[in-house]
Amino acid sequence: MAQILNGIHRSIEAGSYAVDVGVFRHASSTYDFSVSGGAQKAYTVFSVSGDIVLCIVGLCQTLMDSGGAATIELGITGNTAALIAQTTATDLDAYETWQDAVPEPNPGVIDLFGGSRQFVVANGSDIILTVATADLTVGVIDFHAFWLPLSAGGSLVSSL
Repeated sequence: MAQILNGIHRSIEAGSYAVDVGVFRHASSTYDFSVSGGAQKAYTVFSVSGDIVLCIVGLCQTLMDSGGAATIELGITGNTAALIAQTTATDLDAYETWQDAVPEPNPGVIDLFGGSRQFVVANGSDIILTVATADLTVGVIDFHAFWLPLSAGGSLVSSL
């Protein structure tokens, strides 16, 4: 019998069972549009290796602004709104939670492991933030990812 712990395949022997198997890990990444840019394109927020289970939420830290009606979405290459649906960026105010097309006011209601959507991200597909429609000029979003490895070497780390 075997277990995978932090992406490493280990045999299960007396005294070797790790206590954090099946425990979600947390990683965070902050995107500041005024520092890192807000041009219309995709930005890698998290790098993924192997296969993982993922639950992700954004927390707006400062008001989003743009020269037009900029939209943002979170996903992977080929499905850019797979994780968080396209949202008009200026609808996301400071301290609002972004987990779907309609931001949640503070305090943002989520049920990470009971009711919120959990995704299988396979084959090392990185998590990308896509800015569309118009450029963003200011705004800061903290992304919080809760994840479990599914494959040997499965991991998620911040790219920012």
